Amino acid sequence: MKKTTYELADSTTTRKLQLTIFICSIIFTIGTAIHNFVIINPSLIETMMQMAGVADPSGEASGFTFGFRIVGCVYIIGNALGLLAIVSRSKILWWVVLTINITQATGPFMIPSSMWTAVNDVYGVVGILPSVITDGGAIILSIIMIVSMFKFRTTWAERRV
Repeated sequence: MKKTTYELADSTTTRKLQLTIFICSIIFTIGTAIHNFVIINPSLIETMMQMAGVADPSGEASGFTFGFRIVGCVYIIGNALGLLAIVSRSKILWWVVLTINITQATGPFMIPSSMWTAVNDVYGVVGILPSVITDGGAIILSIIMIVSMFKFRTTWAERRV
C-alpha cells in the first residue's frame, strides 16, 4: 500500500497559535523564574517541612531547595524554548512545548500542599500568583494546542494541501 504524503500550508490560525505560544512562553518563563528564585528559599522550605512534620527541617531544607530549583530551571528552559515558536514550526519544538506545559500544569498536584500553605503564610496571595498563572496558563495552553492538533490533524495549525 502506497503512503500518501501531504504538503502543509498555513491556516488562518497558524500565526495566531505561534503568537499565543510565544506570549504564553514569555509569561510562563518569568512566572516560573519568580517562583523558583524569589518565592522559594531555604527559609520557606524549612517552614514547609516543619508543617509537614519532617524530623530535621533545618538540615534538609537546603538540599530540598536545591532539588526544587533544579526542576524549576528545567521548566524555565522549557518555557523559554517556547519563545522559538515565533520563528520556528519544528515538530520537535511543538512536542517539547506541549510536554512542558502538560507537565507544568500538574504542579499544583505534584508540589506538597504544605508548600502552598507556607507560601500563603509568608507572602499571601501574591506569593501564590506566579504559580497560579504559570500552572493555570499551562493547562489552558495545553488544551489549545491539543484542540488545534485534533482540528487540523497536524502541529502548528497547518492544513494539508
